[in-house]
Amino acid sequence: MRVVSWNVNGIRACVKKGFADFLERAQADIVGVQEVRALYEEIPDEARAPAGWHTAFVAAERRGYSGVGIYSRLAPERVETALGEAQFDIEGRYIAAHFRTERGRFAVVNAYFPKGDGKNRDNSRVPYKLDFYRAVFERIQRMRRRCPTLVIGDYNTAHREIDLARPKANVKNSGFLPVERAEIDRWLEAGWVDAFRALHPDEPDRYSWWTQRGGARERNVGWRIDYVLASPAAMKRVEGAFIWPERKGSDHCPVGIDIDL
Repeated sequence: MRVVSWNVNGIRACVKKGFADFLERAQADIVGVQEVRALYEEIPDEARAPAGWHTAFVAAERRGYSGVGIYSRLAPERVETALGEAQFDIEGRYIAAHFRTERGRFAVVNAYFPKGDGKNRDNSRVPYKLDFYRAVFERIQRMRRRCPTLVIGDYNTAHREIDLARPKANVKNSGFLPVERAEIDRWLEAGWVDAFRALHPDEPDRYSWWTQRGGARERNVGWRIDYVLASPAAMKRVEGAFIWPERKGSDHCPVGIDIDL
């Protein structure tokens, strides 16, 4: 089974750049998208209900902002669309799908973690970002006791220096602040596994997001901020992990894993 995560930076724009073709060619069984930035009825038909896919979306109350969705070949038994805290749920950042196969149950959480820089790039939204991390963490800790669990999405944090091209220039910027990186540490210390880094521990220059300024993508001056984190039970079944920088259509590229579920 292939599970893919992609921040599409606006589903309507991504559709114009080949999203439907991506769905057909990715050979994926589950695809989580972030930053949908559209209400359900605003999503183009080919992305809202493509043939052969079950879909579920969560939109933000604010138009053209945030939003997440899940595509799956297998029908989910149930889908969660809220964390139960209004400050997070109004921004449409969380969706979780629960599945059952012949091998048993598993869950895929798709989250769009907030940026911390704030409107004035003053790191004013870091507390909100960390609170969201903690709310998701509390939910997935309970979830993993019941079944293998994957947490996919745009985490908006580069964990280690190897995960961004300019670590020294960004130590005071949200996305690479010590307090943000420490939150990722906390998850890993609790047993969650960064699937790509576990299988490619020392592989440099592997990024999933590039600023759209200054030809950063062409020069590969990027950040790895999109992850698949696996619970211990799920990680035992992971067979491969990948990043697809050649896939255009967004300022992020898809990331994912192959897993025996």
